[in-house]
Amino acid sequence: MYLLHMANKNYSSWSLRPWVLMRALDIPFEERLTPFPTGSSWELYRSFSPSGRVPCLIDDGWAVWDSLAIAEYLAERHHGVWPVEAKARAWARSAAAEMHSSFTALRGDCPMSCGVRVKPFPMSDALKQDLFRLGDLWNDGLARFGGPFLAGAHFTAVDAVFAPVAFRAQSYGLVFEGAAVAYPAQLLALPAMREWYAAGLAETWREPDHEAEVAAAGTVLEDFRASA
Repeated sequence: MYLLHMANKNYSSWSLRPWVLMRALDIPFEERLTPFPTGSSWELYRSFSPSGRVPCLIDDGWAVWDSLAIAEYLAERHHGVWPVEAKARAWARSAAAEMHSSFTALRGDCPMSCGVRVKPFPMSDALKQDLFRLGDLWNDGLARFGGPFLAGAHFTAVDAVFAPVAFRAQSYGLVFEGAAVAYPAQLLALPAMREWYAAGLAETWREPDHEAEVAAAGTVLEDFRASA
């Protein structure tokens, strides 16, 4: 059985991607959660991940690291990771790669913390541009392939890549236009996403650097997490 090394569910957007992909597609795996330490996590995570980062998938002693690499590894072994139709698959891979390499303002200005609701400080131009592009990208996929997921009727890896954005939209009240308005709610309603969210709320870990990033993003209005 696969072993997925990951970090806190409240904070770790990168861990969410392969976790929700495997859970939604009923790919059996064991999870091993190692909370973020204060300061650098590199030395701690190097004990199981060649890059010193999470997520890292172990298959029969063989490590596959980086969320996109994990998706591709799984796609070689399981049906449904990417769309079957070639053009939809190419679009999905392009969108996933763009999310993987871009949207730095969104990551920095709206750090993932599933359990809080934040009134963000005035948006930077870079964040506005990221949100415009996200809405444009989602509307394109939904129009091309008919929804309700980005590449058609079924949840695939491209939706898993954008799953952390759904939590960010919920936490920071991010607004989109067109068909993209409903897409974050579509993701949040998935049983796998609800499972992740419930587990994130139950966590009692608080990592000071992550908490400081959220405080710098805006005013925390509500915190639904279990007491630290």
